[in-house]
Amino acid sequence: MGIIKLKNIRTFSYHGCLIEEGKIGSNYEVNLEIHANLRKSAESDHLADTVDYVHLNKIVTEEMAIRSKLLEHVTKRIITRVLDEIPMITKTIVEVSKINPPIGGDVETVTVIMEETRN
Repeated sequence: MGIIKLKNIRTFSYHGCLIEEGKIGSNYEVNLEIHANLRKSAESDHLADTVDYVHLNKIVTEEMAIRSKLLEHVTKRIITRVLDEIPMITKTIVEVSKINPPIGGDVETVTVIMEETRN
């Protein structure tokens, strides 16, 4: 078993319950961790035997481009696509952070963390 992490994927997206958030947008960071059997790729040195980081990044950026009211919703969409599109992944953990959220205080980020294991 092994772990692959993509850290601090930065996007400018339009998530939030406020109408203004859908118009002006905000900065986000996404962290993605996947668990998979990496033994074969460690031996073969072939991309076809592992999880392609480009594919993972594409899933994150495409889902972050679709507006959601809640960070939980976009986080779940990322998890669902990762598990649906890449069968060798056994578990995924996704963190979506809104930077400088408009919540009436000096808050650096609000982060939602969700994980799912393949049945």
